Amino acid sequence: MGKGMRAGKKPKGPGMGNMQKQMQQMQAMQKKMDEVQAEINQMETSASSGGGAVTVIVTGAKEIKDIQIKPEVVDPDDIEMLQDLILTAANEALRQMEEISQGEMSKLTAGLGIPGF
Repeated sequence: MGKGMRAGKKPKGPGMGNMQKQMQQMQAMQKKMDEVQAEINQMETSASSGGGAVTVIVTGAKEIKDIQIKPEVVDPDDIEMLQDLILTAANEALRQMEEISQGEMSKLTAGLGIPGF
């Protein structure tokens, strides 16, 4: 046996305690990320198009919750315009929610050097 070693004891490699600490930190970070994601899922944002003719509300889970259409914009002879207004408002609301979601997550991961956050 090497100097300073006792029978039955394994030598501790450098950083073994540090590795365990890092694992605990990562588990705590994962828990916090799950909490933040749950908060984001409860959020809502809305976007309008056509000067407020169509409004779409989106949840943090990126699901469309509501679509509001002003009656004066409904023209049976111009369905394409209504479809475009809905698409524009829905895409903008989803884009806004993605931006909110990334902003909330980046608060959590700031300074960690994690790419993509």
